[in-house]
Amino acid sequence: MAGLTLDITMSLDGFVAGPNATLDEPLGEGGEQLHDWVVRLAVWREWHGLEGGETGPDDELVQEIIGSIGAHVMGRRMFSGGEGPWEDDPKADGWWGDDPPFHGPVFVLTHHPRETVAKDGGTSFIFVTEGIEAALEQAKTAAGDRDVGLSGGADVVQQYLRAGLVDTMHIHVAPLLLGGGTRLFDEPGGEPIQLKQTRVVQGRDVAHLMFTRAS
Repeated sequence: MAGLTLDITMSLDGFVAGPNATLDEPLGEGGEQLHDWVVRLAVWREWHGLEGGETGPDDELVQEIIGSIGAHVMGRRMFSGGEGPWEDDPKADGWWGDDPPFHGPVFVLTHHPRETVAKDGGTSFIFVTEGIEAALEQAKTAAGDRDVGLSGGADVVQQYLRAGLVDTMHIHVAPLLLGGGTRLFDEPGGEPIQLKQTRVVQGRDVAHLMFTRAS
């Protein structure tokens, strides 16, 4: 059965976005630098319809992760940065234009119902109002024998962690101190979560740390 995999980049001081995030700068001040390591990779560029890029251990690892994911779950803010009724959301169509990089079903957690939105390249956004467990069950069905990717944001990640539903974690640590913003593990609460470290890969300007949930 498909598992739930968190795949996310954070700064060395634990932030996944910088301070003062806006719709024009959704990752906050300095937050774009978190992803410098991945945007230059060949597989990332191919995924986004671009040519060229670097190969090597980082590229191979990202290819492996992408190949293991059959569906995604994300929060409303990850999708559009907005809240409230969809007609009031200036980014109601999402951040990615007509050809998003997911190339499969994406289940978006929201309090506001909406019909499924189909995009080019095989991406479809399915809006789930019944909560995190319902979104995960739908995503697992869609993923088949592959895993479900947990895309964020941080609040949604913490909800799934508190519920004990995250099976695997890929944490990419960028050599950056943002000094403020949105923390990935900001007092998630609940019982202590025991993890088993399964792999460490030293990349170019990034450290890849992989964990599974201890039985």
